[in-house]
Amino acid sequence: MGCDSIDSVRYQIEIAPMKIGIDARLIEETGVGRYIRNLIVQLGILDKKNTYVVFLRRSGFHQFISPNNRWERRVADIGWHSVSEQFMMPKLFEKERLDLVHIPYHNPPIFYEEKMVVTIHDLTIVHFDTGRATTLPIPLYKLKRLGYWLELTLALRKARKIITVSNATKQEIMDHFGVGEDKIIVTYEAVDSEIVRLAQESKRPLVSEPYILYVGNAYPHKNLDMLLSAWQGKLVLATPDDYFSKRLNVGKNVLMFRGASALQLANLYAFAQALVFPSLMEGFGLPGIEAMAVGIPVVCSDIPVFREIYGEASLMFDPRDPVDIAAKLREVLRNENLRRDLIAKGKKQTAKYSWRRMAEQTLDVYEHIGKNL
Repeated sequence: MGCDSIDSVRYQIEIAPMKIGIDARLIEETGVGRYIRNLIVQLGILDKKNTYVVFLRRSGFHQFISPNNRWERRVADIGWHSVSEQFMMPKLFEKERLDLVHIPYHNPPIFYEEKMVVTIHDLTIVHFDTGRATTLPIPLYKLKRLGYWLELTLALRKARKIITVSNATKQEIMDHFGVGEDKIIVTYEAVDSEIVRLAQESKRPLVSEPYILYVGNAYPHKNLDMLLSAWQGKLVLATPDDYFSKRLNVGKNVLMFRGASALQLANLYAFAQALVFPSLMEGFGLPGIEAMAVGIPVVCSDIPVFREIYGEASLMFDPRDPVDIAAKLREVLRNENLRRDLIAKGKKQTAKYSWRRMAEQTLDVYEHIGKNL
């Protein structure tokens, strides 16, 4: 854990205050939005010197509260993964005369020539085709997907530093894009204390009968079709209300919570018998450590990132084997000693992760770049 190539001790050389931009257009989203929200909150507490400009969609602009008077907001009502963002976002950044801009998602503008930090959460876009959700003709969709690859390739070369959320994803970036190890910094994500608090305060379950919980989107790499074929017991899916969740072929044993609020999600965690996470690929796996923090056992895919992030605090299965998935779920439900062991290990595992530490490491990245302004 920590900035791989950056000393954790603050630089002794005095660095002039910087004007830092953060592209926060996805602040209202689930996974990456949580990363952005926590980064901004913690930087607002930690950084007493630099000034910040936060770029937001119009809907997020009106909801955003600046941490202090060194933070400003700007409207950037430009869709992500669009052609227009490649031309318009650089103009917005240049207008502000930023010393550094942080792009916290895999949509960096390739025409921006100034100093840039990019966060890559995962590389599922490289491995998994989501063409079934597009309104474009398939040839145009394939061309657009190739464009994502080229955009990311060029941007990663331009970026001064690349931040990622696990060593598993760091290795993927090195393998697929030929990026040197010293250019990539791993900063782990963490649990939102609000989720834990709300779960602890939950008095009455939203779902009356015992259930297994899944939390996350329904993209192809989440492997939900396999889970649905494997498990015939009560299953609750907390997903966004989108194309992918609506296309799932669910049976009578499945209850869908599309677009669950924070309060509803916390309640679902609080009363679940276990969390199941059948993904084929992840960048970090926030729902797993959220479940551990709340105190429910985690049953998940045996993939590199879960071995790294969850360690021995989860029961793992072969995500391509429905028999193994069902067997491991039955085991965690029936074996009380195993349940207690996983819950105890999960509590210890979540203590390893901190949003404050993530922000400290990110600030170290900014200052490392600022030293060379």
